[in-house]
Amino acid sequence: MAHSNNHALGRDAVPMRPWADRLPPPIVIMGVPLDQLNISQALEIIGEMIASRTPHLLATANVDFLAQVQSDDILRRILVDADLIVCDGTPLIWMSRLLGDPLPERIAGSDLVPLLLDFAQKKGHRVFFLGGRDEVVAVAEEKIRERWPDLQIAGMYSPPFAPMDRMDHAGICRRIREANADMLFVSFGCPKQEKWLAMNYRDAGVPVAIGVGATIDFLAGTVKRAPVWMRKTGLEWLYRVAQEPKRLAHRYWTDFRVVGPGLIRQFLKMRSGKQVSVRRDGSVLLEDGISASTGRLSSPPVIILPAHLDALAARDASLWPVEQNPTLILDASRTTFLDSTGTGKLVRFARTSREQGGKCILMNASPAVLSALDLMKLRDLFTEVATYDEAIDIVTT
Repeated sequence: MAHSNNHALGRDAVPMRPWADRLPPPIVIMGVPLDQLNISQALEIIGEMIASRTPHLLATANVDFLAQVQSDDILRRILVDADLIVCDGTPLIWMSRLLGDPLPERIAGSDLVPLLLDFAQKKGHRVFFLGGRDEVVAVAEEKIRERWPDLQIAGMYSPPFAPMDRMDHAGICRRIREANADMLFVSFGCPKQEKWLAMNYRDAGVPVAIGVGATIDFLAGTVKRAPVWMRKTGLEWLYRVAQEPKRLAHRYWTDFRVVGPGLIRQFLKMRSGKQVSVRRDGSVLLEDGISASTGRLSSPPVIILPAHLDALAARDASLWPVEQNPTLILDASRTTFLDSTGTGKLVRFARTSREQGGKCILMNASPAVLSALDLMKLRDLFTEVATYDEAIDIVTT
């Protein structure tokens, strides 16, 4: 059955994220903005999502996501619009260190889901599992009920395999809505699960919707997880390939072939000479003498971007205006350097504008800014103008 609704891919509006200001700007790696948070923060935010009763989309991004977004514009836009993207891969931790702003920790989907089931059992939340093979789903349900005897399983459904344009989206969403679930775990594999969720998570009406890949197989025990030492050393992929060589060997080879050169290009262009230093309590030590300043003019606000928009400048809240305005004008004329977290700051500005139904206007952007956004394939998030008068024309029309 073909699918059509008001929340299809490419929508103009995105949900509000009240927790965003509590987090540092995301670090953008090869076009994917990864939120900077630990597992405790993630669970706290997910609790807020459930309490809000508003649908939210989460993603657990790994190296395969980075490889796929290089040729899949729809997937990249889904990830930019996602309410939370956590780092599911030790190699991404290494990459963030190379780029000067280390992510706090890995939050693998296969680790996050059991914690969410603990949370759901404790709080009385209802969970729905969508996807996986019929025989695996039956075993997974038995294992889940053994481990979480008081968990409220709202449903476990494996729809008939079909391409996206032939799936019964309306029927699946109706089944999920009628189950009155608080969390939805979708196991279609990337990118199908992310695309299905982006099209349907609002119609499904679940406060927390997340793609979980092979997690149902892990819960059922039909696929074994790598030993802890392999997970910590970034070798879990090797263990998975040994288990399923026909399915995974080509995928991982493609990932390495695409991500390796892409990371090198980003490192050479966007690597800051400064390193973010994180204290034991999780706060950030900002260096003295940051070469950045901002200002604003009139209304809508004009944010004058600093000459050196690196991770330290992007994290310093004192440098940025706090007024809420649906349209933002970013004066990028004097910015000569933009690193991966500085790019994340611009992505957050664009997201904030769209949350409020406005636009993020990039004014008189320097070649350095434009080339960095081109490299990350994120230039389409902004409306570009050369002058303030052009920006005002857009605002007033």
